[in-house]
Amino acid sequence: MHKLTLTYFDFPGGRGEASRLALHIAGVDWTDNRVKRDDWTALKPTTPFGGLPTLEVQGQGVLSQSNAILSYIGRQYGLMPFDPFEAARHVAVMNAVEELRAQANATGRKDEEKKRAAREAFAAGYFARWTGHLTRQIRGPFIGGDELSVADLKVYVAMHSYREGVYDHIPANVLDPFPAIASLMQDVEVYPGVAEWRG
Repeated sequence: MHKLTLTYFDFPGGRGEASRLALHIAGVDWTDNRVKRDDWTALKPTTPFGGLPTLEVQGQGVLSQSNAILSYIGRQYGLMPFDPFEAARHVAVMNAVEELRAQANATGRKDEEKKRAAREAFAAGYFARWTGHLTRQIRGPFIGGDELSVADLKVYVAMHSYREGVYDHIPANVLDPFPAIASLMQDVEVYPGVAEWRG
């Protein structure tokens, strides 16, 4: 099996954390290469698309884009459905998470009151619609039913940031109206390897 090196910023969240969780759960030989912010400027031009995470697969090359990396890990190590349609549905969920991140990031403002207004509108509008869509994708307890996948890990990391109050002016209980998502979060947290990784 090829040796793997995952490179991402040195914090427990964002686009690289789901891949860290997936590799840890898979129990494969991999290197967790954590980049300090001060080192990013020099590293950035060497990445395939100017961003992180990247996954170096020894003897094959370097993958970029978080969903491509998660899809590779999922297919290699049994964390992605074998059925082509079902696998594509899981990829669609991961793409939807990226769309959510883009919408959330667009609410940032230098003026605090304008940021508050943008975040409150986002939580009541786009976020509420998005979580409604996601709920309909959960077959229970995970997105694909009984088997955890990389899509569940992606959702878990993204939703964890809301539950931890990462976004100012969006309450930590914003997921309360969506019990299926809260249940998925709980099931991911107790999945073998997840609690161990998050310490």
